[in-house]
Amino acid sequence: MREDVIKLLIEEAQKARQMAYAPYSNYLVGAALIVPSGNIFTGCNVENASYGLTNCAERTAIFKAVSSGQRHIDAIAIVGGPLVESEADVDASSKIKTDYAYPCGACRQVLSEFLPESGDIYVIVAKSVDDYKLYKLSELLPYSFK
Repeated sequence: MREDVIKLLIEEAQKARQMAYAPYSNYLVGAALIVPSGNIFTGCNVENASYGLTNCAERTAIFKAVSSGQRHIDAIAIVGGPLVESEADVDASSKIKTDYAYPCGACRQVLSEFLPESGDIYVIVAKSVDDYKLYKLSELLPYSFK
């Protein structure tokens, strides 16, 4: 996976995280995915008082892509972290501490529905454009439900 694409996806995920609606957990997540055409789709987490109705950032981005006619995903970047009270150890542009935010099991399974022709999706979990981990979905979900 090209470094410039990785950094672009992380930057887009960081922007999407700013739109997160997380009044219950205060854990804001953004995701950005790229499809074979090169189009990028973003999403943020949207919480609900009835926690089971909460939608993760990854699935928000996936559903936006699918509702635009896309059926394959090449890569997805995820950034996340809690809102914090102090300025220490936070993103300089916000009050969001950044963690490596891994996709939950449901998001991993939904991603597995949209494998590209290459057969695997790159998953990038990032603290910043210079601090990230790169996986293949098959590493994070070796036995997907089919």
